[in-house]
Amino acid sequence: MTKKKNLEFLRVSDLRGPNIWTYRAVIEVWVDIGELEDYPSDKIPGLTARLCALLPGLIEHRCGVGTRGGFVERLDEGTYAAHILEHVVLELQTMAGMRAGFGQTRSTATRGVYKMAFRTREQQVGRAALDLGRELLLAAINDEPFTLEEKLAALRELVDERCLGPSTAHIVEAATARRIPFLRLTGGNLVQLGHGASQRRIWTAETDQTSAIAEGIASDKDLTKTLLQSCGVPVPEGRMVENAADAWEAAEDIGLPVVVKPYDGNHGRGVSLDLMTRKDVEAAWQLAEDEGGGVIVEKFIPGDEHRLLIVGKRMVAAASGEIAWVTGDGKESIAQLIDSQINSDPRRGDGEEFPLARLAPETDHLEILLELEKQGVAIHDVPASGQKILIQRNGNVAIDVTDLVHPTIAAAAALAARVVGLDIAGVDLVAEDISKPLHAQRAAIIEVNASPGLLAHVKPSNGPGRDVGAAIIDYLFPVEKNGRIPVVGVTGSRGTTLVARLVAWLIHISGTKVGVACSTGLYLGRSHINTKDCANWTAGHQLLINPAVEAAVFENGARTILSEGLAYDRCTVGIVTDTGGHTELGQFHIHEAADMVKIMRTQVDVVLADGAAVLNAGDAQVVEMAGLCDGDVIFYGLDPSLPAILAHREANKRAVFLREGKIIMAEGVTELASLALSSLKAALSSQPECVMATVAGAWALGLSPELIRAGLRTYEQNPKKTTY
Repeated sequence: MTKKKNLEFLRVSDLRGPNIWTYRAVIEVWVDIGELEDYPSDKIPGLTARLCALLPGLIEHRCGVGTRGGFVERLDEGTYAAHILEHVVLELQTMAGMRAGFGQTRSTATRGVYKMAFRTREQQVGRAALDLGRELLLAAINDEPFTLEEKLAALRELVDERCLGPSTAHIVEAATARRIPFLRLTGGNLVQLGHGASQRRIWTAETDQTSAIAEGIASDKDLTKTLLQSCGVPVPEGRMVENAADAWEAAEDIGLPVVVKPYDGNHGRGVSLDLMTRKDVEAAWQLAEDEGGGVIVEKFIPGDEHRLLIVGKRMVAAASGEIAWVTGDGKESIAQLIDSQINSDPRRGDGEEFPLARLAPETDHLEILLELEKQGVAIHDVPASGQKILIQRNGNVAIDVTDLVHPTIAAAAALAARVVGLDIAGVDLVAEDISKPLHAQRAAIIEVNASPGLLAHVKPSNGPGRDVGAAIIDYLFPVEKNGRIPVVGVTGSRGTTLVARLVAWLIHISGTKVGVACSTGLYLGRSHINTKDCANWTAGHQLLINPAVEAAVFENGARTILSEGLAYDRCTVGIVTDTGGHTELGQFHIHEAADMVKIMRTQVDVVLADGAAVLNAGDAQVVEMAGLCDGDVIFYGLDPSLPAILAHREANKRAVFLREGKIIMAEGVTELASLALSSLKAALSSQPECVMATVAGAWALGLSPELIRAGLRTYEQNPKKTTY
């Protein structure tokens, strides 16, 4: 092998919803491996060893073997470059800090060309991992040197920049566990939970019910204390100060020791505790002033700092702080000891995924220098062996104490959040013993914070992690709510536009605000707001984020499913009219009629357990999809003697069929209602299959036969045009 081997990406597509590969978003890549088709992995000497040296985590990939080391076994046996690339890209995403998991590779009818799909949680990260994976794999194949760490660091930075933060991700994971859908609305942490009129929105640990007034109050520490004090919540005595001299005057009035802190600080920066001298108070004033926004002097309350997380009207988690110390060894300076004894803690880091921050006293934590000065030492001094030096009193809240909190303390924290007006709050409290009643000790609430970080509760340094994301989801969505609106998907190659619009019309006359995205445009109720082809992911997404939409109907052609995926994760009703149209999909390597089943079944795969699939009993391939549905099935057909309809009725299931010019709705042997085709306008009476699919779809939604009949007779084919 003297000539360098190569592989080429022919097409890269973002499938942002359920697709022919899986229920979740994937990136699909068409890969031409060229002459590597003649060189599977077992024909390239040393390839397995080089790949495993670069990516040791490949040993964990089970692949089709189903056991640890399965993929490495496939490499030894011989597998092709496109399949190897799939696993390389998945592993790179994992190493960069973004869990993936799903991947699959299939050959096409064209020699050397494969379709490969892999799961990604963020499209830009996935594409970057794909490009890096190709580079790494070719280096391994051609036995060329490859330095991964620098390029992997860039991928990690992209994960930090583009992926959800840990607090938001924790809430989203809790929503997923409840099967509540979510949509990311920006490249940041603004996330919609649920669809349409049933949606709620979060932004980190803020919700759409977190008021700007409450946030403003929480950021005004002096106002917060005044309000809390007026409601009987214990707070430390204190006031705003204007300068260093005023700070000392306030300290004398309040009584030493005192605390000096920024008016609008966070993460403990600029906060100085237990100050006893004028020199220390004035130095602390300057430190707090440098943080901006003013300075507060207040009474020092002895005890440990605690963070209590309030969701709704109750405390759901609590964590206590730990004081940061170093112990001298007679060799290292205090700065060096901070790095070796404190910053080496794996809980500490610079990203928000770490519960504790790294300490940088000379640049970012100047209050530490003041603390050292109070002890008569400096940052570059070398303490004697065994000498303990206090580094930081606050900002280290990471020990779970949820089960220890006394009910009176929990009640006071919950009251504090309500007084400020926050639905989710981090209440900072100082107490000597969190397990004792509030009135039995000198304890006080020192701050109430909006948008509290959740990581200290999810991943505490000691004690069990708390599922605070689930608590937030349960607050936003009580047990009887799941954030979903009725969603109907219509798939096939014949009459799907008409079926989508008919179903939407019937929903509309039932009194529900309905949106429909189909090939003739985007509709809201009786308004036609976009006349372009809207049978696509983007238009569908517009419906799902619209808080006015109470139900939504989507037309999904095979081309949309192949190139974009469905706009929704699950649906209430999935209608499949036929499996035709393969002759128009050659560019997607679809050449056989049987291939259409893999595409059209996507619609049936996403039907909810309490929903229904509406299937054409006259198409044998559509009939076979019934076994794929998690919910109910309603068959429809032109002939009541179709085998699928007969068997369905014998099983006491629902069916819609045509007999003697009438559409019959039957459940088992009972015929519940009928509709004469002759009673409909010519545009509908000439398309009985579309009408039957509509009747079955509306029936699956729970609409009454009387409303269905009336709606079909009054259908408006050309609603008024409206633009926004």
